[in-house]
Amino acid sequence: MQAVDQIVIEQVRDWLAAGTPCWLATVVATYGSSPRPVGSVFTCNTQGQATGSLSGGCVEDDLMEKLAAGKVAAKAAEFFRYGITEEETERLGLP
Repeated sequence: MQAVDQIVIEQVRDWLAAGTPCWLATVVATYGSSPRPVGSVFTCNTQGQATGSLSGGCVEDDLMEKLAAGKVAAKAAEFFRYGITEEETERLGLP
């Protein structure tokens, strides 16, 4: 585990211990050009605080927008795919 991943996991632990709802996201697969490898992690909480990285920032921003809009499950795993379409790749500024 890389040091940054340990920091993310510790942040999740601390938020949960404090009773702060949070989400943990993990890169589970990549294809083509990808800024971060499989296993990269990112966490954020309901107050908009975040730690870690899944991409160059565009995927993280999109996830946080989905969270703020209530478009992410609160108590279940969800999979999101990024960069599937040319339109989405352009919208998010993905490589």
